[in-house]
Parts: sequence; C-alpha cells; structure tokens
Amino acid sequence: MKEYLKITNEDNMQLMKRYPDNHFDLAIVDPPYGLGKRTTDGGCDKNTQVKFKNHKWDDVIPTDNYFKELFRVSKEQIIWGGNYFPYLWKNGCRGLITWDKMVYLTTMSQIEYAWYSKDKLPQLVKINNNDTNRIHPTQKPAALYQWLLTNYAEPNFKILDTHLGSGSIAIAVDSVNKIEKMNLTLTACELDKEYYQTATRRIEEQTTWNSLF
Repeated sequence: MKEYLKITNEDNMQLMKRYPDNHFDLAIVDPPYGLGKRTTDGGCDKNTQVKFKNHKWDDVIPTDNYFKELFRVSKEQIIWGGNYFPYLWKNGCRGLITWDKMVYLTTMSQIEYAWYSKDKLPQLVKINNNDTNRIHPTQKPAALYQWLLTNYAEPNFKILDTHLGSGSIAIAVDSVNKIEKMNLTLTACELDKEYYQTATRRIEEQTTWNSLF
C-alpha cells in the first residue's frame, strides 16, 4: 500500500477518537443510508448477475455521536446521502452536490446528493456509474472521487473516509497525486472484514496499474 494511503479494518469511532480536533482538512464519507435490503436488491454485479449478499450494514443510519465526532476531527465535510441524515440539517445546507449517474435503472436512484459543510454554490456532476466488476452494492466510481478531490480539496490536504466500502476514494487519491501532484494523504477504515480485504486488493491492483500508465 502507498505511504499516503493509511487504511485499516476497524470501527470508525475507534479510528476518529485517536485524532485531535480538526486534524483532517476534509472528510469525504458515504455512511449507510438506512435502506436495508433495498440496497442489496438494487446492487448486482453486471458480469456475473449475482446479487450482493446483505451484510446488514445499511439497516440503520449512523448515530448523532458519529456525526459529532466527524465534525470534531475534520474541518470540512462532504457527506453522501445527506438527505437521509436529520443531524446535518440542524447545521443547514450550505452546499449541495448532485451526482447524475447517467445510468437509468428501476432498481437504482438516478441521482445522489452529498451535503457539503462550507458556503459554495450547488454543484451538478455527471459521471457514468456503469462500473464493471463492482465489489460493493453502493460502489461509486473512482472518477467521481477524483472530481470531488480536484474541486473541493487543496494540495497537501489530509483526507478522512470513515466508510471505505469498495475503496474508490483511495484509487482517486492515488490518481490525483500522480496526475495533479496534489500530495494528498488518506486515512480510511472499513468495519466489514470481507469488504476490507476485497477493497485493499482492488486498491493494490488499481494503484499499480496507475503507476504503469
């Protein structure tokens, strides 16, 4: 694993409590939306047509304590699925990011929203979600994270991700460091051991490929 990618298999609350206030410049997180079985029913690998098994991680949304800790350790936050989390609306909505997936399936939302913590005009980004070989039912394209990093991060930012999932954000950090010379560092964790192992394999493969090309 690259030295600027620090990825662990642990609970995000345990990870965050090790860091002082405002340690991270930007948190980009994709917590559970509380959709339960609807998540895995809507997710299917397009090559094998095998449904993702339900790990029950999407049954409930994070507690208010999670968000309080997230806001403590990070200066700015981009939170996917912000429309599902009542805690965020206590702070208002200063910025909204709308992702048009450009793939219209009856089992999948055509758009997703991310809540952004700073004053900025709402943004619309169109990036195709037609990824092949998906390893996670809510996998987002690495290209989407590359767009977020180039538009919302600054060089030398310390990035936090509390729900690694498929590892797309790590692949994106690796890409912008090599292409844009942003010198970002990523600290991320994944609680589910199986997803963690699969994601780290994907990250190793993709970052090696990026180095070759």
